[in-house]
Amino acid sequence: MNTSFKVKFWDIRTNTRSDGTSKKPRVISHTVRWTVGNREKSSTFKTKGLAESFLSELRQAARKGEAFDLETCLPLSMLKDKDARTWYSFAVAHVHAWWPHAAAKSREGMTDALANITPVLSKDAPGRPDDEVLRRALREYSFLPPDRRPTPSPEIAKAVRWIEAASLPLSALEEAKQTRAVLEALSLRMDGKAAATSTYRRKRAVFHHVLEYAVELEELSANPLHKVKLRKVKTTGEIDRRSVVNPAQARELLTAVTYVGRSRGLMMAAMFACMYFGGLRPGEASALRMKDCVLPEKGWGLLTLEKTSPETNSRYTDSGESHDERGLKHRGEKATRPVPIPPELVKILR
Repeated sequence: MNTSFKVKFWDIRTNTRSDGTSKKPRVISHTVRWTVGNREKSSTFKTKGLAESFLSELRQAARKGEAFDLETCLPLSMLKDKDARTWYSFAVAHVHAWWPHAAAKSREGMTDALANITPVLSKDAPGRPDDEVLRRALREYSFLPPDRRPTPSPEIAKAVRWIEAASLPLSALEEAKQTRAVLEALSLRMDGKAAATSTYRRKRAVFHHVLEYAVELEELSANPLHKVKLRKVKTTGEIDRRSVVNPAQARELLTAVTYVGRSRGLMMAAMFACMYFGGLRPGEASALRMKDCVLPEKGWGLLTLEKTSPETNSRYTDSGESHDERGLKHRGEKATRPVPIPPELVKILR
């Protein structure tokens, strides 16, 4: 480790942002700047109090005659604390804290995103497992609560030991290059082609949530995503009508699925009909029961939705089954949603 006693500090810089009106620019953060040797370093905080506290710690270390690390520009006493926790250990702790409050599909999305992010935030250490093995170890073992983890195979156990040892410290994310490397990885699929915009945004949201949790616990001074500007893919939101099923295709589909299995076909036809004519989500259609339906002999009917039962891997559900029944998406636990349905769907359900 290379160190130096040559340290210089600047006054705290206030960062503002104009909202495009004639109003006074809004203060968004405060930046502490200092140099160690010939290297300049900065760290940004949400409040001036946090920035002043951090700058005070640096100055006290300098007055005590502590050496500063030339790589991180931190005094050795602070460096020891910063390096105590790795990104991997923090991500595992985040999963454990968030798991009980998340739906099964959210758990699956979270572990999928973290399995993409974690290998990027690792050192180039010898013995690195194949990307597919490493990803499988993270998804099927590391990012599950301890009571849900299966007995790992020797290959998976070896991959877990490697990532535990090679993971970068959480403090490495203070460097913009590390955060940018994660965003670049999230913008690509496993085969190296560009990922869909919706996929990138979903995984970036998981990354942002984990970093906000680190800021909340004061393990990061500020969310490093705010310092990185990655070119966003423009989307118009316009729907390509050629990709939307038309009425003739929908009715052909409803007829075709009736031939699946001995008894399953009619159930699938009813499910797809609810999705097409009623606009139900697949999980809502799966959870629909007779008591939720008003199906008159003539005219329009009514569905009262109160549950959703989306399908996911059983390792993410509380029940251990492939479906986990929950309340409606983005609504209260006992909230309902009335859905008027046209006569054609009433006839199919009857």
